[in-house]
Amino acid sequence: MRTRLLALLLTLMSAVLLALGIPLAVSRADAHQQEMTRDRADDTARFAAQYQTAIRVGQDVKLSEEEQLPLRQDLEQFFLVYGIHAAVVDRNGDILIRSDPGYTLPKTGQAHEAFAEARAGRRSDAPQVWPWQDRTITVAAPVVFGGDVVAVAVTESVTGKMRGRIWDNWLFLGAAESIAVVAALLAAARLTGTILRPVQVLDKATHEIATGKLGARVAAAQGPPELRRLAKAFNEMADNVETVVEQQRAFAADASHQLRNPLSALLLRIEELGLSLPPEHIETLDGVRDEGRRLTHVLDELLALALAENAANTGTHRVPLDVAALVRERIDAWEPLARARGQRFEQQGPRALTGNVDPIALGSALDAILDNALKFSPDDAEVTVALAAVGGRLELRIADRGPGVDPSELRRVGDRFWRSSHHQNVDGSGLGLSIARTLLRATGGAIEFAARDGGGLVVTVTVDRAL
Repeated sequence: MRTRLLALLLTLMSAVLLALGIPLAVSRADAHQQEMTRDRADDTARFAAQYQTAIRVGQDVKLSEEEQLPLRQDLEQFFLVYGIHAAVVDRNGDILIRSDPGYTLPKTGQAHEAFAEARAGRRSDAPQVWPWQDRTITVAAPVVFGGDVVAVAVTESVTGKMRGRIWDNWLFLGAAESIAVVAALLAAARLTGTILRPVQVLDKATHEIATGKLGARVAAAQGPPELRRLAKAFNEMADNVETVVEQQRAFAADASHQLRNPLSALLLRIEELGLSLPPEHIETLDGVRDEGRRLTHVLDELLALALAENAANTGTHRVPLDVAALVRERIDAWEPLARARGQRFEQQGPRALTGNVDPIALGSALDAILDNALKFSPDDAEVTVALAAVGGRLELRIADRGPGVDPSELRRVGDRFWRSSHHQNVDGSGLGLSIARTLLRATGGAIEFAARDGGGLVVTVTVDRAL
């Protein structure tokens, strides 16, 4: 947003400066040409007046060499000093007197148009000459005798110096506008920073809440009134969300804890009742016992899930830890159960890799994943546990040889209480992988699921690597 605001303000400022600068640049160019044209018009009028005076003295339009001499000397001196061609021509355009032998009046272009205007008794106007146009400017003035135009005085000036002054003016104007743009950009950057700072704080707090830090809040006394009201409303919303989430988590934890006591008492009464039942009802009693134990397991996992969510919300203490050693420790803990089922673990990867993790959270997540892998793998199956470093992360892949899940069901693996239709006959509550995912999020890690070639499920755990 800051970049877009700066681009918008810079565009508007540039448009304003261009709207002011272009007319000013054109005006300065026109002013320089007008000044030059005015000076040439004065000189040309002076030459025309000199020729007209000479005619009155001699009473003849065509002057003799002696009568032309003062004006010719004046024109030659003018050319030597200023480098400007000057001449007096008759009505047909033939040269009568000129400043230098090589000068002739052009028969086309602006010089011819100026001559025609003066011959008609009007003042000539030169078109605008821009700095990139290497052109001359011709100014003509009529010589009047007896009420008629009998000759025309002309001057033809090079425009190099004038165009150079225009370039200098334009460069100065461009530099001034560039400085104004830089100053406007700095002012806009400061202004947008002041305006957007409360928005950035609000965005940061929103991100923290989205990642599970429900205690994040924003200061409601920053920025303009609209943003202060927004911050106040945001804090009220965050308070309500945190209250609701805490109530739900507390309810799950309290319900799981409170139900354990009556359930334990119920199981004891069932055992007591079993002592007096006839043998033909023992099978039914065993089914009741199994359902009671399953309900106890579900309550335990609900309590574990509530504790995991609380850890994710309050944050965990991550420290550098040898993840490879932690993996070996958890495999050793599950080895007796695997051996009893005829199953085995195969650990792959380096003997030592250090990650930035929470030991308790990662260990509990690994327990849930390994339990799931053993539970769904057949007897005499092998569970592969491979650890590797990938860039700045550590990847731990746990692959079993169970029935796996359909590709359409992969996105649902890890959802609470979800179980594939192929696994309905396997003991469990559908909370194990959900607990693992919640714990890994608390450690800054992630968990992904994929089908294994030849059948089975691959669970990939990713955590930060300690560098």
